Amino acid sequence: MPSLVAHRLRLAVDRDVLHTGLVTLLACTLSAGVVYLAYFWHVLRVARRAPTTPAHGDTVLVFGKHAPQGRIDADFAARLERAATLWREHPPREVILLGGGAPNEPTEAEVARQSLLSRNLDAGPALRLEAQSRDTLQNLRNARDLMVGQTARRVTLLSNRYHLARCALFARQLGYDWELCAAEPRLPLRPSTLLHLATEAYFVCWSDLGTRWARFIRSERMLARVT
Repeated sequence: MPSLVAHRLRLAVDRDVLHTGLVTLLACTLSAGVVYLAYFWHVLRVARRAPTTPAHGDTVLVFGKHAPQGRIDADFAARLERAATLWREHPPREVILLGGGAPNEPTEAEVARQSLLSRNLDAGPALRLEAQSRDTLQNLRNARDLMVGQTARRVTLLSNRYHLARCALFARQLGYDWELCAAEPRLPLRPSTLLHLATEAYFVCWSDLGTRWARFIRSERMLARVT
């Protein structure tokens, strides 16, 4: 399994990624940044409004986060704490932990599993791991494959508030019936949050406009990568 850096470098030279990136850059430039600001507002609104308790919660997808040598940062810890809270207070039918890892290192899913089991949670939800993906789109694509053959049900997407708009975008493109669950009780007010929101707005803008462009030019190859 490739390292996160290697994975990102491959994407950076991918022709479809470069193609859609240029289209997105042109859209943002020709609109004097208005297009980007619209996506930023969307990401912020989703981050602020997302609930912390799912309405259905049959299947909870817990997004992993880069955890070099198994080290869990504050954002990843918040995701796992929310997952543990749901496990205790609103037990789902199953929990799927998402995220791969670099060679010879524990995967994000394995790190999450160890953290949850260390909390001495009561027996309850089925716990499954998707430990091959290296980004959010792969997280959801692989989880969809993992659930093939199961009765259709709504899934809960659990992640940090700043990340939820991207999770929702990809879930919609991949045909999920989904709802959101925020890791934090409220959107943190600190400089790092603004940076995260700005970065996520960039990814959501690129992904959404790129998909719309692929539909416009009828590129089945490009659409197959995001649907």
